[in-house]
Amino acid sequence: MYRRSEVKNIVLTIMSQLAPRDIQISRIEFEGPEIAIYVKNPKVLAEHPDIAKGIAKKLKKRIVLRTDPSIRRSKRETEEVIKQLVPEEAGIQEIKFDEVLGEVIIKARKVGLVYGKGRSIYNKVLAETGWRMNVIRVPPVDERDMKTINRIVDYMLSQSSYRLSFLRSSGERIHRGVVFENRYVRITALGGFMEVGRSAILVETSESRILLDLGINPGGSGYDLYPRIDVDQLKPEELDAIVVTHAHLDHVGLVPYLFKYGYRGPVYATKPTRDLMVILQLDLLDIMQRNGQRPPYSQHEVKKMILHTIPLEYGEVTDIAPDVKLTFYNAGHILGSAMAHLHIGEGLHNIVYTGDMKYARTRLLDKANTVFPRVETLIMESTYGDRGQPPREKAETELLEVISRTVSRGGKVLIPVLAVGRAQEILLVLADALRKSRLPKETKVYIDGSIREVTAIHLTYPELLSPSVRAGILRDENPFYHDNIIKIENKRMREEIAKSNEPAVILAPSGMLEGGPSVEYLRMLAGDPRNALVFVSYQAKGTLGRRILDGERNIAMVGEDGKLELVRINMEVVPIEGFSGHSDRKQLLNFLEHMRPKPRNIILNHGEPNAIRSLAETIRRRSRKLGLPPDVRIYTPSVLDSLYVAGQV
Repeated sequence: MYRRSEVKNIVLTIMSQLAPRDIQISRIEFEGPEIAIYVKNPKVLAEHPDIAKGIAKKLKKRIVLRTDPSIRRSKRETEEVIKQLVPEEAGIQEIKFDEVLGEVIIKARKVGLVYGKGRSIYNKVLAETGWRMNVIRVPPVDERDMKTINRIVDYMLSQSSYRLSFLRSSGERIHRGVVFENRYVRITALGGFMEVGRSAILVETSESRILLDLGINPGGSGYDLYPRIDVDQLKPEELDAIVVTHAHLDHVGLVPYLFKYGYRGPVYATKPTRDLMVILQLDLLDIMQRNGQRPPYSQHEVKKMILHTIPLEYGEVTDIAPDVKLTFYNAGHILGSAMAHLHIGEGLHNIVYTGDMKYARTRLLDKANTVFPRVETLIMESTYGDRGQPPREKAETELLEVISRTVSRGGKVLIPVLAVGRAQEILLVLADALRKSRLPKETKVYIDGSIREVTAIHLTYPELLSPSVRAGILRDENPFYHDNIIKIENKRMREEIAKSNEPAVILAPSGMLEGGPSVEYLRMLAGDPRNALVFVSYQAKGTLGRRILDGERNIAMVGEDGKLELVRINMEVVPIEGFSGHSDRKQLLNFLEHMRPKPRNIILNHGEPNAIRSLAETIRRRSRKLGLPPDVRIYTPSVLDSLYVAGQV
């Protein structure tokens, strides 16, 4: 229940800000992390667009202003107003209405032209119709490549009433007021500690329980496949929030599972992470079913997760529990990847969880953020904590040399890639090389699986990409495209390409050869020594990719007839480091050196034991040079270890 004094303070603050402007408040609701104020005079909102910011600053809470349904104009009239105000070159393709939340969803080619300079058109539409515009960018791609985003939007619209009910029930929990005095903060490692894969961290306070990521182990089996969510303190119905840092299966692969067993709270992620994790989870279900495995959840739970996902922008401070505020910062790892900053209590403790991060600019993304309001504890990934990586330029040159060499001998280059992130990095390199004739002009590049749809999502969020890529997209260019880059449409086409005599480059998921099209290509191409297998991603322990990288050459695989066959790897195997979306040892140390403020506690995770131990020892040895506090503590916990980082029960 809310504390009456807190509710009274919220209402009085809102009234004091809005009453003089004759905004005509009809009601105030708690909707998820936001306080929703319903008004009957939208013209005032249009004339004073910063009203919500002023209230948010006073209350230190997120505010959304909605119009009362009674004053909204009809859909037909609203469409006419929009078409009169928005210039034709904005390229509006579709207009839909969310009657529950009072939003008009507009799909258009040029988002800025729809909103207008200084959001002038947005304000006019709001004033004249009572509907708030929500504009979604439509990139210049095949409509089939947008099917996931379209399905997500359509499904959320069809379930608007449920979503509003969920937002209000979760709002009651978030804004209920602190009951217990803040006494402790405990961090429990559920997965991804002294290992790579199945990332999951439980953060507990006297008042709340927050889960950071919930992934699977790409190289695991049996008991090691999933995080240790069987611990006593993790009861799905008692969790306050799930925070997802980015859309890779070792961080999001098991999130829908909790909805199967009673979780009904919010999932916080950036918009791209929401879209991408749905693609990956559905792919995972498909691969497991085709491999005769029993999936841990179904599409029903994925759909439930969609309705419970609350997207956040970088830098947006959000209440996610009575005593916890969350802020996302750019992690530089993949599109939409985020570092999670948790502000706990009234200054009790602050945690930064890096998730996977890259502290270096790439063709695709800017480097990770290093400045935070406060930090006492840092949970930092350590994937490459014991080694460096070659410069990106050297890796690109090596890749092009391998491709040219293989093409010249009539072979095919198979590049297993993570569909999210690595595929787009490689596509940028190949498209640029084809345009500049750095590859033989006859070189064909085929992309398979979910890569095409994931790439379309990148084109939907240009504001989150590097300046050069963003500028090209906003000019209606597709930096991932060239006439020689061809999409695989079906399994028959896949077999024809593999069996043809023409040289080619093939990009296919999964990046660690743990299912998906890349495994099918490997089976068909492995025996020909003219071909090449190029690894551009980290190969986790236990995966097929890691086994091949470690020298295994006789592989048992399922053939076309469904029976096991022994496949001999005769093709050239080439690992190319330097494309990783993870920070290497030098970049991790540079991140610590530039981080402000400095943490008192550093917890290392997401690395194999040698990488974590090596990085921990280096940090201890160089702590003064890195500017860390003299009493800094470095922790290297294992799965199921717990640490009290503030107070104790």
